[in-house]
Amino acid sequence: MTPFLTPLRTWHRPLVVCAALMLGLVLVSGVGLAFDGRALLDEPVWVKPLKFGFAFALYTGTLAWLLTKLRRGRRAGRWFGTVFAVAATAEVGAITVQAARGTFSHFNADQSDPVTRALVPVLTFGVMLIVIAQLVLAVVVLLQRGGGAALNRAVRAGLGMATFGMLVPVFWMTTEIHPRTVTDARGRSVPMYQGHGIGDPDGHGMPLTGWSTTGGDFRVPHFFALHGIQVLLLVAAVLAALAAKHVWLRDEKVRARLVGAAALGYGGLVAVVTWQAWRGQSPAHPDAATLLALAAVLLLPAAAGTAVAVNARRRMTPAVPTAALAA
Repeated sequence: MTPFLTPLRTWHRPLVVCAALMLGLVLVSGVGLAFDGRALLDEPVWVKPLKFGFAFALYTGTLAWLLTKLRRGRRAGRWFGTVFAVAATAEVGAITVQAARGTFSHFNADQSDPVTRALVPVLTFGVMLIVIAQLVLAVVVLLQRGGGAALNRAVRAGLGMATFGMLVPVFWMTTEIHPRTVTDARGRSVPMYQGHGIGDPDGHGMPLTGWSTTGGDFRVPHFFALHGIQVLLLVAAVLAALAAKHVWLRDEKVRARLVGAAALGYGGLVAVVTWQAWRGQSPAHPDAATLLALAAVLLLPAAAGTAVAVNARRRMTPAVPTAALAA
């Protein structure tokens, strides 16, 4: 892979355009939240476009930068990067249209509404294309050789978690079926074939995130896994910056081990919140088993990272001659 920073003009253009559109949607959704009081299941209609806009802006921007690092499979990377950008734009566009109309996007089974009927295939096949493109891009990145070990580890572990995060909703949508009828912001009864909560279809969500307070919620591992790559890239960037002041961090292997410890801890966090959702437990009400698991997956990598740092600093400390000690 090429060095960490690359000029913006070399980034994958369709993904950059997608990221810019998503940032624009965040602004529009913010205005909607301020002036539009409509709600769906007690959540403002513009919260969902805002969340999707922010998440996709962050992720497509990361992908646009990441594709500049490719040495092998550049053509496949560019092509599937474009597929990802187009599918993400269509997916979030459909979500925004439905939010503006005051009705549901995902899980909406209202065949009497022609707009919903037209957008359901976009939402369904959009997710499929995003997942396929993600899988191909992850494989292309794994085939790369060379580059800094710390950056490579951050990218590979992060993409692995992001791919898992994108597969979580696919699993959830095919295993948790909760047909019911709800009322949208227009006062219309809308048949739904699915819900967000596990054990409570409507979730009774937390502020802003909407994560269930009364049951499990697979959106939690989806969120944490999807954004693991940004967390690990930030860790790698901070370590690289600190290397200017700390000699022991200038060893690429040391930074790679520290990134590995961070990836282990973050991956453990994703595993725990996935297990928690599977058991139908709300992230707002963890039991003793969940707390114990969280402590284990965070403390063990922290201990490993501390050991790496201590050993690296010890190796950099100059040995004191025996004669000097005798004096």
